[in-house]
Amino acid sequence: MLVKTFGSAVYGINATTVTVETNINPGVNFLMVGLPDSAVKESQQRIDAALKNNGYKIPGKSIVVNMAPADIRKEGSAYDLTIAVGILAASEQILSDKVSDYIIMGELSLDGGLQPIKGVLPIAIQAREEKFKGIILPKQNAKEAGIVAGLEVYGVENIREVIGFFNGELELMQTIINTEDEFFSKLNDTEFDFSDVKGQENIKRALEIAASGGHNVILIGPPGAGKTMLAKRLPTILPPMNLQEALETTKIHSVAGKMGKNVGLVSIRPFRSPHHTISDVALVGGGGVPQPGEISLSHNGVLFLDELPEFKRTVLEVMRQPLEDRVVTISRAKFSVEYPASFMLVASMNPCPCGY
Repeated sequence: MLVKTFGSAVYGINATTVTVETNINPGVNFLMVGLPDSAVKESQQRIDAALKNNGYKIPGKSIVVNMAPADIRKEGSAYDLTIAVGILAASEQILSDKVSDYIIMGELSLDGGLQPIKGVLPIAIQAREEKFKGIILPKQNAKEAGIVAGLEVYGVENIREVIGFFNGELELMQTIINTEDEFFSKLNDTEFDFSDVKGQENIKRALEIAASGGHNVILIGPPGAGKTMLAKRLPTILPPMNLQEALETTKIHSVAGKMGKNVGLVSIRPFRSPHHTISDVALVGGGGVPQPGEISLSHNGVLFLDELPEFKRTVLEVMRQPLEDRVVTISRAKFSVEYPASFMLVASMNPCPCGY
């Protein structure tokens, strides 16, 4: 029997729907095709243990799992639940009439529990655009997906809940988030405040002017003068983010896996302070699987380079273009991805190597 389930792959800050076709025939074999990486191939062992520990099993037949489009590399462990549901439906252990209405994503533990995944917001936006009825994903990610209106979002803790839902034995609780309430509730939820600073009137005036115009700043002074303290508090006098900026920023942090558990929306401006040993790739983004760098993680916020002369020259040189274009393009042989990088650069340094 052939069954289609649906997952999603994230490239840049956009998602592409992945169709997982599961076909079961007489024989004894398990094949996974469609450019899966090692983490996806290892899902067989996780699925096998998770199903056995919950009273189900992978049938001892010839199973072929195809992940289409087959020319896009599938990476990570987030397809475990998609493949598991496909196998259960194709082997008629669960009813298959509703499985194609939902995007199903999640990493399985050996006991059948679900671990959180990255890039949930772009996946949910793409699911709504492609008219899927809803999305089923780990409970820790439900709040993040819930900010996308017009999509049924179900956060689950165990594969048993998913099986019960498709068999009509269990009603899942839909996650409903009021995006505006979520946005405004955390708008002033900051750790530091510019009003904490006593004295320093000249530098406070300079930073206020810089913040009002979005100008870049360099702070030069001896150790203990308050350069880092002032820089950390700068985001609190920047204008509050609007909802569009918050969604853009959340997308980037979601793709990078920096959202944390049960966080719906990034409402306050980011402040990133990388160490001076950072590499070019870590700053602008990239890697074998391109990921956003520090300049993109500080999009709509502040990038603080403490001890500026200690940074490698190449690291500082690669920031020229993103500072002008407010976007960074990372190209590979088969594809290129674009990350937004509209940030305010604040740097600090001592006047000479001795510090004074």
